[in-house]
Amino acid sequence: MVSDSTMRYLERIGLSETPPLDVFGLEILQRAHMTAVPFENLDVFARRGVETGLDWSIPKVVDRRRGGWCFELNGAFSALLADLGFEVKRLSGTVLLPNSSDDPSHLALEVDLGDAYLVDVGFGDSFIRPLLLDSDGVQDGDSDGFVIEHDGDERTLCRVGRNGLHEELYRFDRTGWDFTDFDDASHRLQTVPGLSWTRARFATRLLDGGPDRVTLLEDRIKFCRNGEWTQEPVTADEWASVLERWFGMAP
Repeated sequence: MVSDSTMRYLERIGLSETPPLDVFGLEILQRAHMTAVPFENLDVFARRGVETGLDWSIPKVVDRRRGGWCFELNGAFSALLADLGFEVKRLSGTVLLPNSSDDPSHLALEVDLGDAYLVDVGFGDSFIRPLLLDSDGVQDGDSDGFVIEHDGDERTLCRVGRNGLHEELYRFDRTGWDFTDFDDASHRLQTVPGLSWTRARFATRLLDGGPDRVTLLEDRIKFCRNGEWTQEPVTADEWASVLERWFGMAP
């Protein structure tokens, strides 16, 4: 029987009943989460001292109806999946985008359904359906094509561009981590001067289950509809009201 707290979480992401414990149900949950719960850095930007444990992330996401970054969103989502009966573990990743360090900097999820899947609701504009971990071919993430490259025990998630080139997003292995294992990475990303997390605010989420998306930056709001991006300027005076309109929360 599903607990009241789990039902509140499902209601938070717009679901009125529990999905099936299969890859189709997992995709329903991933899409719903990425639509309802923004990937955003507002608490980190404001230096409010973001934590990695469930005592922080679940009340923030479910009760306060805010978003967060990977340690919060994938952490809370892992608890929801486990409560529903999925076999899930938390993976440590190293982001490989420009200006990233070689240190651990990301929390992703592995869900075992007989086949193992990579799931991630905390990496912004990324894949929005589960990806097979043991496949090295191009997989349809709905937003784009993705490949999980294999190198021994390591895996590298790549986005496949229209030119066929692979953009490396993050590297990970399949060792399970506890929440406290991410404390050092979370603290470092919040406190090291000059990192993007504390330089400028942003928020992004799917629209209507994706792949359409809305992204709010410091000076503009961007919309992706039918694969085409448009943008509109946002002034400093307008920012809070635009955030409330499109993301349902205050700075």
